[in-house]
Amino acid sequence: MNPVLRNRVITALILAPVVLAVVFLSNIQTFAAFFWFVIALGCYEWAGLLGLQARWARLGYVLGFALLALGLTVFPAAQTWALWAAVALWILAIFAVLTYPRSAGVFAHSLVLAPVGLVILSGAWVSLVTIRELPQGAWWIGWVLLMVWAADIGAYFAGKKFGRRLLAPKVSPGKTWEGVLGGYLLSVGVSGVAVALWQPQALIWLLVTVVLIAISVFGDLFESLLKRATGIKDSGTLLPGHGGMLDRIDSALAVLPVLTLFLLTSEA
Repeated sequence: MNPVLRNRVITALILAPVVLAVVFLSNIQTFAAFFWFVIALGCYEWAGLLGLQARWARLGYVLGFALLALGLTVFPAAQTWALWAAVALWILAIFAVLTYPRSAGVFAHSLVLAPVGLVILSGAWVSLVTIRELPQGAWWIGWVLLMVWAADIGAYFAGKKFGRRLLAPKVSPGKTWEGVLGGYLLSVGVSGVAVALWQPQALIWLLVTVVLIAISVFGDLFESLLKRATGIKDSGTLLPGHGGMLDRIDSALAVLPVLTLFLLTSEA
């Protein structure tokens, strides 16, 4: 086993049980605090994309995220707006990936990237807390984590073994169509079948799974776009074998607000 893969496996074996324990065993307060911290680490790395190098400057950006999360907690009526704002930004992000490099100039400006980050990150945190409070909320979060983890694992191994055709060479020259297909097959095979057996409307949920996996791919590509637009090679090195926290959660950031709004609509 090569060192990078070994580090990926070790990191996953340590972190996955911790995350799942928090999802299924903790109360809502502990859950919210834990995932706020996880996303705050991603926020710290996002500050690096803004060109902020000093620790105090990055922590200042994290403070902005903290204040926004506090405001959304105090004024829960604003949480739906935060979810829709996050979805709207992800639609723009998908468009940016599809039109790169023409879109690069927009995201190279910190005045654009700073509010985009706050909306995306706070939208993901609100999504997690909102889903967790729904009936079977812990199972939904476990399911979406299974989806993005399976897609990532499948893409990694399929890309390494069979990768030939580049998916988006101008955005991320390391990703291939074969890798995406491998991620799709594993994720649909695991999370798609699981939700189809669990939920009564199997066909609808299989279709939802396929759409969400596609969105997760764009979440990954959008982070790659931001790195290229800002001239930054790596968002971080916090997680051995995986890179930074943003590298680990970028797919989930895109999927969560979409899934949350769909679940809220289904519950209504």
